[in-house]
Amino acid sequence: MKPIIEYTDFRKFMRDYYEERKRCSAFSWREFSKIAGFSSPSYMKVVCDGKSKLSRIGVERTGAAMGLAGFEMDYFRAMVKFGQAEVEAKKVAAYEEMLSIAKMYKVRVLEGDLFEFYDTWRNPVLRELAPLMPGATPGELAKMCYPEVSAQEVHESLAFLTKAGLLKKSEGKLVQSETSVKGSNDATRLAMRGMHRMMSQLATPALELPVEERNFSGVTMGLSRESYSKIENLLDEFRRKIIAVAAEEKNVEQVYRLNLQLFPLTKNVKERENEND
Repeated sequence: MKPIIEYTDFRKFMRDYYEERKRCSAFSWREFSKIAGFSSPSYMKVVCDGKSKLSRIGVERTGAAMGLAGFEMDYFRAMVKFGQAEVEAKKVAAYEEMLSIAKMYKVRVLEGDLFEFYDTWRNPVLRELAPLMPGATPGELAKMCYPEVSAQEVHESLAFLTKAGLLKKSEGKLVQSETSVKGSNDATRLAMRGMHRMMSQLATPALELPVEERNFSGVTMGLSRESYSKIENLLDEFRRKIIAVAAEEKNVEQVYRLNLQLFPLTKNVKERENEND
């Protein structure tokens, strides 16, 4: 079983612990629940299935039942807070606590670097820009960015990108280690929300650029859930085609950002009618 520090989903950690114990002995959900001090014989399974939450006392009992102590127990507490938080700010705080614990004990949280990658717009922009300007100083790279950025901020982003392996040095210049960066777990999706906010804010001043350099369009329309799903699928297909075009480009000249946004401007009228029935 992987070390706890490599998990970000406490339910996945609990299930893996259960499967490991079951593989080596006649361990059952009933026994797991009993050891943790719960009267319901299936409580641990219900939690792992996402149908119930762990209370503060439940967290302590469950951690003790799995033999956690020291920083591992601290990490488990933070991981539960992260998994059960409904407010984004609390979710971010819990994940940062997990990263802090990992850093303190010189271990790495899986995808922690990816979480940090999405923490600022500078990282994805400089990951694209730096390979286009071999040998450029942080100051020279900073001058090429439309959003105002300092040479020190560029230096910090380049240091992070190199440390995380998202950029690497080859023949004296920086190149990308992979052609694309993707996030899949809850922590990365959470960080991407912040990235979407930042990129949306950067779109406003871009309206002042020459029309030959930017393309803005939009439509306000009425939709049903069925038509929304159809448009969502079309947007996904369109995005994949755009990525394919960009991946084939061998003569990159400039770094662009494409935002695809489809969001409600009103509440659901049908739901309101049902409430009034």
